[in-house]
Amino acid sequence: MWFFGRKGASGFSASSTAEEVTGGIDGTGLTAIVTGASAGIGAETSRVLALHGVHVVMGVRNMAAARDVKQAVIKDNSKAKVDLFELDLSSLASVRKFASEFNSSGLPLNILINNAGILAPPFKLSQDGIELQFATNHLGHFLLTNLLLDTLKQTAKQSKVEGRIVNVSSNAHRYIFGEGIRFYKINDESSYNRMRVYGKTKLANILHANELARCLKEEGVQITANSVHPGLVYTNIFKHQSLFAGLLDKIKSFACKTVQQGAATTCYAALHPQVKGVSGKFFVDCNVATPSSLAQDSNLAKKLWDFSMNLVQK
Repeated sequence: MWFFGRKGASGFSASSTAEEVTGGIDGTGLTAIVTGASAGIGAETSRVLALHGVHVVMGVRNMAAARDVKQAVIKDNSKAKVDLFELDLSSLASVRKFASEFNSSGLPLNILINNAGILAPPFKLSQDGIELQFATNHLGHFLLTNLLLDTLKQTAKQSKVEGRIVNVSSNAHRYIFGEGIRFYKINDESSYNRMRVYGKTKLANILHANELARCLKEEGVQITANSVHPGLVYTNIFKHQSLFAGLLDKIKSFACKTVQQGAATTCYAALHPQVKGVSGKFFVDCNVATPSSLAQDSNLAKKLWDFSMNLVQK
């Protein structure tokens, strides 16, 4: 649509693709982890990073689909460096296993892209007894980031290259319960609203990045943390919303971004020199944007951090 072409201060717009926003950038020598990389935005993010010389580690639940993505990436770019590690973000045990295997691999880590997510499934508890959307979209990434932080710090110190953490959130963070996060009702099936709970997890993604940014700055570490909204992209994330998916299928040509456009803001935040030193920000269409007031609440961010830490330590 016409508004897709309106450029912001970065020089990019909603119509910019991931390849366009990373044009001319050399990522040789960098290593990135991309979660949920077996399809959609995660797969495109992996492809574009690899295209620029980044060694991409795909953290995926569906290994068969990931192998197909890896083959396609290498077919497109014979010099691509891509590894696959199994990762189910809904399982804390799986997250710990992934982090242990990666940390033991000896690989550096410059970029962590917390991309994986699910949208509005029927109510279900994870194997750890936590509501599935909260477990997958926030808590798994919270634990993963904490377990990889030492490797990120060590890499930044040794390479003298800024490390970057990117949380893929959504403007859906505005569609929530009044107080934002009902900590006392995380597992309450009776009040479960699929889309509001999804919005809550996307709010959590922003708050997590903000608190990370504060802690890293306070520690004086050369690592930034930001969150991004990819835009409305028609991918398999809508598999639990058949009616909405059907509507999107009819209007996607003029109302939705392509996957290539949807991955742009993630790749911009992960690689672009304009983002150097920028931390604790929310990006939309490759430009800094203003999230909701709750997403800027530092007290809520700290409360979420403490609540999440308590859950992963049980």
